[in-house]
Amino acid sequence: MKNPQLYNAIFHRKSIRKYNMTPLPADTLGKLQEYASSTKPLDESIRYEFVYLGSADVKNLLPIKAPHYICLYSQIKGNYLMNAGFLLQQIDLYLSANNLASCWLGMAKPSKEVPKQINGLEFVIMLAFGNTTEPIYRANTSEFMRKSLSEISSVADADSMLEPVRLAPSSSNTQPWFFSGDGDVMTVSRKKLNLLKAPFYGKMNQIDIGIALFHLWLSGNHQGKVVSYSFDKDAAPNGYEFMAKATISMN
Repeated sequence: MKNPQLYNAIFHRKSIRKYNMTPLPADTLGKLQEYASSTKPLDESIRYEFVYLGSADVKNLLPIKAPHYICLYSQIKGNYLMNAGFLLQQIDLYLSANNLASCWLGMAKPSKEVPKQINGLEFVIMLAFGNTTEPIYRANTSEFMRKSLSEISSVADADSMLEPVRLAPSSSNTQPWFFSGDGDVMTVSRKKLNLLKAPFYGKMNQIDIGIALFHLWLSGNHQGKVVSYSFDKDAAPNGYEFMAKATISMN
């Protein structure tokens, strides 16, 4: 799977919640596993592993049943939640580019029969995937329910770079990200939350930022640029907290 195919998938992917429960062919699953083994982490110091489960192996609080699930298990350290979003969004786009349906599941976890830890790694998040009888693509970007670029960014002359980021999926469509700085160095922040009222989003919105960071990396790659990330704490706009700094240079 080439990066241009993943990039193009950004503009028509959508979350699918109804699945044909017939398992996918073994060669299709084999190709997915081969692709997953080559994904790019956000933080190479964090150990992680993809685990593949069937419908009987998953407990979901929402009525979404799929024939297959891919789970991200991770070492719990540093930026592991952003790393999880960065990694699993590559799978999400791969599935869409290969005409397969998928959906992020923040309210699902492996059943009690599945080990809570695998090779010392803990479950973080999963995607449901498979075939569906529903249309899996949006006709155009007007079908996305997203904030405008002016609501998520104060960076001048960066519309083409940030449009793919604007379309990124997020938990309950919260779109917690904000981009400031300039076209060479962007500060990536997330909206501050009252975690006493919304503890679920304290975790999920960090995963969301990881998703957005992969879209930004892919957008830069599409434009012949290199996007690299650093995580030393820095100032963030009022009402937001610092998550990462993106340095953007020509390839």
